[in-house]
Amino acid sequence: MNIRRIAFDHPDAVKLNDQVQAEYGVRYGDGGDATPLAPTDFAPPNGLYLIAYDPLGSPVASGGWRAQDENGEGNADGDAELKRMYVVEEMRGRGLARRILAALEEDARAAGRRRMVLETGAKQPEAVALYTSSGYEPCAKFGYYRFHELSLCYAKTL
Repeated sequence: MNIRRIAFDHPDAVKLNDQVQAEYGVRYGDGGDATPLAPTDFAPPNGLYLIAYDPLGSPVASGGWRAQDENGEGNADGDAELKRMYVVEEMRGRGLARRILAALEEDARAAGRRRMVLETGAKQPEAVALYTSSGYEPCAKFGYYRFHELSLCYAKTL
């Protein structure tokens, strides 16, 4: 797999984002994740967005982080927030998400971020398994869905 730094508004990123939004709709019965995101959120040095490509050049996995500091949504100074982790269905179970996660953690650490935080949902057991097996622990809820009963938040010291 070839993992590349891509802008969040690149057509391949838009394609994978549309797919993950559709999956959220299936799992949660709504229109997807309404968390406000902008392409500039993932621009270095305050963020990074990665896409994994298969040998034929098709985008098959994605993930990004964006800098967060203390705010009214529960973030703390030095946080890096993980967003849009996704692997297309036919490529799951091959370690792509774990590779992207490790690259994002390394980049956030190099950018001076002290903690990686993420919000996922109770209807995403695969995501919960990935994060907990990668050293993430439950933390105080933060972000757009912090008051939603299905929201689960995790953090890992970088």
